[in-house]
Amino acid sequence: MSYNAKEIEKKWQEIWKNEDYFEPKDDYKLEKKYILSMFPYPSGRIHMGHVRNYSISDALARYYRKKSFNVLHPIGFDSFGMPAENAAIKHKIHPKKWTYENIDYMKNELFSLGFSFSRKRMLATSDPIYTKFEQEFFIKMYEKGLIYTKEATVNWCENDKTVLANEQVEDGKCWRCGNEVIQKKMPGYYVKITSYAKELLDDLKKLQDKWPNQVLTMQENWIGQSFGLEFSFKLDDSIELDAKSFKVFTTRADTIYGVSYVAIAPEHKIVNELIDKKLIDEELITNIKAMQNQSPKERQSDEKKGYFLNLYAIHPLSNEKIPVWVANFVLIDYGSGAVMSVPAHDERDFDFAKKYKLPIKQVIQNNGEAINDKPYSDKSGILINSDEFNGLDCNEAREKIIHKFETLSIGKKVVNYKIRDWGVSRQRYWGAAIPMIRCEKCGIVPCELSSLPITLPDDVEITGEGNPLEKHPTWKDCICPKCKQKAIRECDTLDTFFQSSWYYARFASDEKTWNEKAFDEKSVSYWLNVDQYIGGIEHAILHLLYARFFQKALRDMSYLRDDEPFARLLTQGMVIKDGAKMSKSKGNVVDPDDIINKYGADTARLFILFAAPPAKELEWNDDALEGSYKFINRLYERALRVSKNASLDIVQNELSKEEKYARLKVYEALKKSYEVYEKTFAFNTLIAACMEALNALNTVDNDSLNKEAFYIILNILEPIIPHVCFELSQKLFDLENFKKELVLKDEVFTKDTINLAVSVNGKKRAEIELSSSSSKDEIIDLAKQAVSKWLVDKSIVKEIYIEKKLVNLVVK
Repeated sequence: MSYNAKEIEKKWQEIWKNEDYFEPKDDYKLEKKYILSMFPYPSGRIHMGHVRNYSISDALARYYRKKSFNVLHPIGFDSFGMPAENAAIKHKIHPKKWTYENIDYMKNELFSLGFSFSRKRMLATSDPIYTKFEQEFFIKMYEKGLIYTKEATVNWCENDKTVLANEQVEDGKCWRCGNEVIQKKMPGYYVKITSYAKELLDDLKKLQDKWPNQVLTMQENWIGQSFGLEFSFKLDDSIELDAKSFKVFTTRADTIYGVSYVAIAPEHKIVNELIDKKLIDEELITNIKAMQNQSPKERQSDEKKGYFLNLYAIHPLSNEKIPVWVANFVLIDYGSGAVMSVPAHDERDFDFAKKYKLPIKQVIQNNGEAINDKPYSDKSGILINSDEFNGLDCNEAREKIIHKFETLSIGKKVVNYKIRDWGVSRQRYWGAAIPMIRCEKCGIVPCELSSLPITLPDDVEITGEGNPLEKHPTWKDCICPKCKQKAIRECDTLDTFFQSSWYYARFASDEKTWNEKAFDEKSVSYWLNVDQYIGGIEHAILHLLYARFFQKALRDMSYLRDDEPFARLLTQGMVIKDGAKMSKSKGNVVDPDDIINKYGADTARLFILFAAPPAKELEWNDDALEGSYKFINRLYERALRVSKNASLDIVQNELSKEEKYARLKVYEALKKSYEVYEKTFAFNTLIAACMEALNALNTVDNDSLNKEAFYIILNILEPIIPHVCFELSQKLFDLENFKKELVLKDEVFTKDTINLAVSVNGKKRAEIELSSSSSKDEIIDLAKQAVSKWLVDKSIVKEIYIEKKLVNLVVK
């Protein structure tokens, strides 16, 4: 019988489905494994990146089931977001219809690959019941002070009447309509993730050796802890302003005497006051407003530009007058929106000072060198031109200068973080409604928990112009929970990162309680935290950071228990073809459905795990795909020659040399399987070991050995190519026995012979193979025979034997 992938795969997928084969058990006394892959966006079809991600997680889930673990291996869909609205405009279809039709199609694709996901715990983040508890978290966070409102500058498209993420601004224009994007101040809701900055940073230590170092470094840099001096520059009284001073923060207090100008952001309150009171001329106002309309990304990449504001600040120690400039490189959302500039010791400040002919004051010297064509930015050296601190080492000077500020009560030592609070308001329809109400009398008021979920109205038209919720005739009208007067429902929806930041915990909750509460305490206490999380490196910062924050916030609100959500992390590499990442825009996409139809799901899985180690890029190779298919055919045909009635009683000493070698290769593959599935995830090496074992068996005609070998090989490969392994195991073995854990046998690794190097005067001249039971005298006699030509006319002075390693004959 020849291998028929379609028939075999359909058969076993039906069996697994009908028997609830992959559902986690309710027995919480069992040892558990929670294996989770990052869930997909329902774009319509899965791609090879999905196949790679889920093949890895499925192999691990299946392996631990075989080891009798209680395994949770769920899947869902990150189903809110802008792509659904774009599809609604393009295809004139409702985002909800588009989304759920895609989910249905993609579910079939995922199960057609044999992935052992729990069907009962499948969810979509756009499901009303998921939204209900998400809105509950939002309200609880708001009441706890973790969510607040503020006005901030955003990317705004006047044509489409919507806020754009930085990624949606292309060359200063809206990605949708091509109109110029402006910077606009708008109110929005912000999550106070900065209140967890220290814990988010400190807890990275708990993940050492369990998360990739690259990811830990990226998280650490994004949080960006720095120690330094915070103080205020007072403004001189040459211009009458309400603002009398402004704060700055510096990590380089040792350069304080080198400040030759200060720079503030275009949106700074001082700049706005100068504009509002027309204290600067019209040309300067026009230039500043043009700067304000640049996105942060553009300003960071643009040429450094600034304008003198005809305003001076007073140096806190020297009392010198310092010019105040507005500069495009200063961002209002970073720090205080103002920086002290030390051109002699900072490259950016140096370039700006050179461009505008500002003073450059050297205050740190190294080996007596003066500042000429470039600044001296190292954090070591000796202070000069720094009053009482001259001659001090930089490190000592930093501490003493901060101490002076604190003694004079004009500044203090602080810890700062680069991370900013998380803006979650989005002016679009297809998202979770923010559960807040705006009342003229009471202000901003949370919805009552009993009114949740706040669901979206279906009768909307998606045109791409503005937020349809704002235009709906009745949806936003409501009653204030406090004063019972007419009020307006919040029309912004939540950033989709909000949904993907807690789904892992929802999966861990018993699905039978999903309608009643966010999490079943007993269930989440058992399953969390996630034992192995798998996903792309592109999510290494924001998604993982937000999920870590959610875990800590939900812990502090008594929903969850652990400090960290994901015990171990694997970031799989991209799938590339023709030298580029697979994407529709590059025209190099390979459709998984085509692979399944031509070769079968097992071939797709085998290739994707054999082509490269999981963390590395995988270069698509049609020949290697064909090779994977041929290997499964050989495995199938060779297995069918195994005698089902053969005994598994094997006496190692009665095997021939070839049989012992073949059995050794089989058990070496088994030994490697433990290492691969539990530590390295180098599936390519495990598959290669199985191929080597199969090749060694080709010369063996021993029914018992063949049966044992295929019992082991099919067990090893079942997590990788499950359909064909289940099929063959059903034909050859009792499936219940097939589920039992395999045991290594020491006798297989005991060699009958040993190889020894033979040296003459320390130089290797030969290698001999002999029985492991040979005596020392027998070994030395064999060694002499092997190197006899180097002993002619020589006298042996000394015979050295190092057991099981070498023989060295010293001659003269």
